Amino acid sequence: GGGPAEPVLQSECVLTDNVKIYCHPELDSGSDQRWELPVLLDRFRNVFGMTLKEILSLRAVADCVAIHSTLVLRLALNATARACSRKRGFACRALDSTQGKPCSVALLGLAFTMAEILLSLTIIGVVAAITLPSLTGNINERTWNTQRKALYARFSQAIPLMGAINGYADGETFISAGLNKVLKINNVCDSDHLEDCGIASKITTLNAGVFSVPSPFLLSDLNSSMVSYSTSDWLGNYSQSDSEAVAFESQAGESIILFYMPNCQAEKGETSYHYAQPKVCLNMIFDLNGSKGPNTVGKDIGIMSVLYPSDSSVVMPYPNINDAGSGKTHQEALQLCKQQDEEYRLPTRDELTSIFVNKNILGLPMESWYWSSSVKSATTAWDQSMVTGRRRPSPKTEKIRVKCVKRF
Repeated sequence: GGGPAEPVLQSECVLTDNVKIYCHPELDSGSDQRWELPVLLDRFRNVFGMTLKEILSLRAVADCVAIHSTLVLRLALNATARACSRKRGFACRALDSTQGKPCSVALLGLAFTMAEILLSLTIIGVVAAITLPSLTGNINERTWNTQRKALYARFSQAIPLMGAINGYADGETFISAGLNKVLKINNVCDSDHLEDCGIASKITTLNAGVFSVPSPFLLSDLNSSMVSYSTSDWLGNYSQSDSEAVAFESQAGESIILFYMPNCQAEKGETSYHYAQPKVCLNMIFDLNGSKGPNTVGKDIGIMSVLYPSDSSVVMPYPNINDAGSGKTHQEALQLCKQQDEEYRLPTRDELTSIFVNKNILGLPMESWYWSSSVKSATTAWDQSMVTGRRRPSPKTEKIRVKCVKRF
């Protein structure tokens, strides 16, 4: 202890593998007393595995300033510095033993130069600018996936506890007198005050189009075929008015637009053509974080439908933007979704109905029949028209279009 402070590199000099570091009395530079220590050129290595000797061999002339920025030489001289500093009044100098010419290279500290610091900060800034948006997007995606699963689980458990879910006067009555008993709800808003429940004025669809949410928000805004279709099938007549939406906020913070169809019908053992519209009891558009944004389907916004008044089916499909294929057999359709992405599969018949109901919100131009994964027999499976809403059992060998949905 008590030795001189470590000085900073000052002048230029030529360094070869004959360089030695020695100590001498600082107050008497002509003294013969000195303690000579070699620079161990083969001992210290940089991050590329190069020794100091290898680094010097790459340069015809290695000036002290350039060497100063080399971490390996810092380590070498710093080790000598600590040894020198233990001798009171001694300082360290470098000597080229070939030419006998001293070099006023003093001890090198471990501090970085301003240029090095600025360069490092610049590199960090560039890397952060490139990676931060992707990292943030991945975090948001994982958060939304977790929230969607939790919301689906809560409704899947709550709806069966209600018994029959048809027969209420309207959507507000259904929420306040029915749903509120099995699911904690913070606020209910009528069609004239949807924004009071955190409903955004616009929703970005899967197809990147913009869908405006007017006030009041009508069922026909989702799909006009929900209220304008013929009921000439063997099930008899069914009519659905162009009902207005209501909204509510869940205790978990989701904002949900709800359409209620009080006259929805149960399964009746259909074996042939029939309409899917009468089977829909509830249709919901949920926003996981209210009006905060990005208010985009597939991110913070999704759809959920409940079919059949008792023994209800709760579905939350997340369809792919593009069709997986057209003109595929049922077996080919099943395989195609698996091959497209491990997260996707062929939708069930009820999921396909939910996609039909919310066709405008999703922004998907589906104008044909599509396969479902639901089978009627060993040789037939259900498909659905995305124009009229009719369901039918078709031979599995028929060529029908394919739309895949993501697993939850």
